[in-house]
Amino acid sequence: MAKPSQLKTLIDTVTADVTAHPQDLTACYAERLRISRVAANRYVRQLEELGWIARSGPSTRPVYSPGYRRRVEKTYPLKGLEEDVAWSRDFRPYLSLQSNVLGVAQHGFTEMLNNAIDHSGGRKVFVVAEQDQSTLYMFISDDGVGIFQKITEALDLPDKRLALLELSKGKFTTDPARHSGEGVFFTSRMFDGYFIDANGMQFSHRSNQDRDWLHQTDAALKGTSVFMAIDLNSQRTTTEVFQSFMNAPEDYDFSKTIVPMKLAQIGDEQLVSRSQAKRLIARFDKFKTVVLDFTGIESIGQAFADELFRVYAGAHPQVELLPMQMTDQVERMWLRAIAPRG
Repeated sequence: MAKPSQLKTLIDTVTADVTAHPQDLTACYAERLRISRVAANRYVRQLEELGWIARSGPSTRPVYSPGYRRRVEKTYPLKGLEEDVAWSRDFRPYLSLQSNVLGVAQHGFTEMLNNAIDHSGGRKVFVVAEQDQSTLYMFISDDGVGIFQKITEALDLPDKRLALLELSKGKFTTDPARHSGEGVFFTSRMFDGYFIDANGMQFSHRSNQDRDWLHQTDAALKGTSVFMAIDLNSQRTTTEVFQSFMNAPEDYDFSKTIVPMKLAQIGDEQLVSRSQAKRLIARFDKFKTVVLDFTGIESIGQAFADELFRVYAGAHPQVELLPMQMTDQVERMWLRAIAPRG
């Protein structure tokens, strides 16, 4: 039986190993681990049983290829790194994906790795792509300042938790000269599961849920870690996701956003003040349609509703505000705010 520690080491590189050594994999492992050919062959057979290796050809001269399970991991210095080169050279050749999932994977990989390169302020990044019979997983982790801290400082927010609200709107970037601010928003909508861990918080979006979530996590973790997962049989395409946030086929701008109103709250506070509304509406004018999802909000205050639905809406008639999932109390406040003044 293979030693667990050595087997784990081989799993980390097996997909690239078997691609580079289809006919001499046993000899390769014997030399690398400084063990006998017989011992190395036991590792190869166990990797085959686990789905990491596929065998063909005669038993005396087998030919190996990647199995249904694939794994590639790399650590890069961020300085001088090019995300498209990392994808096309180090990851794409070892994955087996249908075309639409491949497009989603490429988009997510390059967008998130580029964020680490341009925004993290770190020195290195660790990247993993792994697939099994049903799912592709990707993980990108840098050692920089952390995305929520970066947004908090850029916008001078009173609490890091409000940085999630800005991410959920989309069109936010700390470097507008080089970025549109759409990367995290669209990428999170392309995958079945999408998570960001940074600064003691986790942002998560799941395709089967209508809202984004924020959780407290281990504050000791440094930098930003992004995890993405998509079903290998998913029919989702990058084009479909982009089009779902456009107002019309002829409108090729990111013109629609859905804002989870729950994210405008800090802790147990209620949405009652004009200052809360003013924080919420920041950058609404970058969109033509803003869907306000009140899921989880039982009530709002008169001043909050007035600032949002009367004052802001009156000053920005080009921005359509569409509230949804309102309780009876929230709906009454909305109707009161938009009622004509005599």
